Amino acid sequence: MGAGAGSGRGQLFLRTLLFLLLAGLPAWGQLRYAVPEELEHGAFVANLGEDLGLDVSTLSARRFRIVSRAGARQHLEVNLENGILFVNERIDREEVCEAGGTCLLHLQLLVESPLELYRVEVEVLDINDHAPTFPWQEYVLEVAESAVLGARFPLESAQDPDVGTNSVHTYRLSPNGFFSLEVQTRSDASKFAELVLERALDREQQRVHRVLLTALDGGVPERSGTAHILVTVLDANDNVPAFDQPSYGVSLPEDAPAGTLVIQLNATDLDEGPNGEIEYSFSGHAPPRVRELFHIEPRSGQVLLKGRLDYERASIHELYVQAKDRGPSAVAVHCRVLVHLLDVNDNAPEVTLTSVSTPVLEDAPPGTVIAVISVLDRDSGDNGRVSCEVGPNVPFELRSSFRNYYTLVTTQALDREAVPEYNVSITARDMGSPALLTRSTLTIPVSDVNDNAPRFLQPSYSVYVMENNAPGASICSVSALDPDCQQNAYLSYSIADGHIHGMPVGTYVSINSDSGHMYALRSLDYEQIRSFQIQVQAQDAGFPPLSANVTVHIFVLDQNDNAPVIVSPMPRNGSVATELVPRSARPGYLVGTVSAVDADAGLNSRLSYQLLQATDFTLFSVAPDTGELRTLRSFLEQDASRQQLVVQVRDGGQPALSATVSLLLSVVETMPQTLSDFSEFSLPPEVSSSSPLTLYLLVSLGSISFTFLLAILILTAIRCRGERRSRQGDSCSPPRCHCCPGSRASSDGLKTSNLTAQPPAGTTAATCLDVPAGGPPGYCYKVCLGPESAQSDFMFLKPCSPPRNNEKDPGKRSRPDQHLQVSKEAKQPNTDWLPPSTQRAALKRYRIQHWGNRGSRWKG
Repeated sequence: MGAGAGSGRGQLFLRTLLFLLLAGLPAWGQLRYAVPEELEHGAFVANLGEDLGLDVSTLSARRFRIVSRAGARQHLEVNLENGILFVNERIDREEVCEAGGTCLLHLQLLVESPLELYRVEVEVLDINDHAPTFPWQEYVLEVAESAVLGARFPLESAQDPDVGTNSVHTYRLSPNGFFSLEVQTRSDASKFAELVLERALDREQQRVHRVLLTALDGGVPERSGTAHILVTVLDANDNVPAFDQPSYGVSLPEDAPAGTLVIQLNATDLDEGPNGEIEYSFSGHAPPRVRELFHIEPRSGQVLLKGRLDYERASIHELYVQAKDRGPSAVAVHCRVLVHLLDVNDNAPEVTLTSVSTPVLEDAPPGTVIAVISVLDRDSGDNGRVSCEVGPNVPFELRSSFRNYYTLVTTQALDREAVPEYNVSITARDMGSPALLTRSTLTIPVSDVNDNAPRFLQPSYSVYVMENNAPGASICSVSALDPDCQQNAYLSYSIADGHIHGMPVGTYVSINSDSGHMYALRSLDYEQIRSFQIQVQAQDAGFPPLSANVTVHIFVLDQNDNAPVIVSPMPRNGSVATELVPRSARPGYLVGTVSAVDADAGLNSRLSYQLLQATDFTLFSVAPDTGELRTLRSFLEQDASRQQLVVQVRDGGQPALSATVSLLLSVVETMPQTLSDFSEFSLPPEVSSSSPLTLYLLVSLGSISFTFLLAILILTAIRCRGERRSRQGDSCSPPRCHCCPGSRASSDGLKTSNLTAQPPAGTTAATCLDVPAGGPPGYCYKVCLGPESAQSDFMFLKPCSPPRNNEKDPGKRSRPDQHLQVSKEAKQPNTDWLPPSTQRAALKRYRIQHWGNRGSRWKG
């Protein structure tokens, strides 16, 4: 740079700033700015946020950026905080734009959400940052002394990379007495100087003349370059070569191979001998690029192609050729050769993915923008026109937004479960002949949306569980599938709320939420519950979550876990059941029927009877199906009067369970009117002696009795205290009991208890004891005693209340003949097998008495 560069930069900046304001208006739908070259980093160019009408606060979130090709230098950049376009790196106009003319930087601005594309052109303004230069610092010009006045001698032109007024504007010649300078203008507006002989030369007086040639540009500040011209005076060679024409034009395809003849130059010289032999060469200021591409044969004048041409880099090349004879005082003449390149379709289109929004949601509506694609073909004309299309059978299409810019959008709804990923082939084809094409594949993954509910592998499940299962054991497993992926396919299993026989379903069955394995929380009993169903829900982890239900039917299988229970005959107080048999009984006489029940089902409840032990096996037999005990023959005199029998009842399960009952048969001459053990049932021996239920009942009765006695004492104390306060007497009067008919109160309390024992003939005697004193008001105790001291029952407390208005018969409220029956709570027999008709009456009486006694206890 020259010395005046710093002082003139301020004026130039004001001029360029005015140009920026004028050039910032949008033209043809795009913005155009101008910026001088050589600005420092961070220099202001334009306020894009304001000019484009964008919200500056959202530029960063919307990823506002300049889209450039890979490998291209980023001369300009956008500040996302204020939307200002600034200089990112120093711009050298002569480096960016090798050719002259307007130098433009084409910018593509992209902003997302929504996707928008803007085109901006920035013109790089030339500043006078280069001074003119000559190819050599010193020129040797040989001039014949015979040169006539006014002879012109072309001089080497100075070169200035700047353009316009900043390029070479004029030449100056240092003062001398022989030569003057005349500046000429070529057709391309370039300047060159010619040395004009103003005074005849005399070699003998002065052989060498030295002048200084100065080239000046038109910039502000003005810059200059100098070269020394050494004029050597020669003897006369008074003819110079001459070209056919001052300039030549030729066309050449850009794919011409090396060695191709570009043009045959022809110059003539009227001299003879060496003075007429012409040599051709490039002028001194021929650009290095021209010397790399072309070669001149010195003697023939043929211009040959040496390098590889590229129309896209430069469409025209300007060759400056000189011709000079070999004589003394040879003068070089110049001509210009313009080589116009013809474009060849040698560049395939380039496909660039400017912005890609992947993955795409499968519920994205049609028309969703997936990517912005730019297509570029460096060729020109039809060779540079490009069409773009996508492959078939994909739900995408290309839409053209700007020239050579396309948006890839969806055309229909996507389904990730059907196609999780698309490989979209994008084909860009130019209009050349032959056409060139480029294929680029874009992989578009489809993001999952929770649009599929779980689906169980079966419409329903049937599970068979053997009763008496171990709590916590696995009983089955349910499984569901969800075609979604990741979180949307993660399933958790649960059991729907419900009740089974009044209990929450969660107390029966649990499920592993991850695996679907179901576990029984309790041991199931076929006799209590045979089947139940639950609802299992599978729910995914998507948002919102989706679920599906399935019904699980659980069937409990019977196991032979209940032994037969003998209900008739029932020994009293744990003793052996007794029966009287007349000695006159004939064969087939029905002594009684052994009845039993089994709470199991099917074969496990099918009972068979057999005589296990007997005093005489020839005297009695038991029907295996009905349990009827009959005589086989008549009694003999020698037969024992007491026959001991043991009858076994066995079920049909595997392994079989059994129960036995011992019978004591007394052979008598006449039958008294007494109740047989076969008709009045008592507590089974095994229940009265070994069942834990008996112990529980005894403890309960003891606790209740203690509680009632304590209540009687408290109530008596309270009543006595009340009478004392009311001063109606000095002692509490005992309450009267109206429970037992015929009973009466006594002032002596427990000492005057009334015993009544009038059993009818032929029946078991019962004695009722009223205990009115010391008990709570309205209650009495009843003690029923049988004829034998070992057989006695204790009745529960009964309320002694006056008859209600709607109860005319007070006897219905209290039955003196009811007494407590403590028995093992047998499971309900299964209806799959019914006992024989001969046993049904006994079973009915057993159930009525058994459940009636239980009801009377709890109701009492």
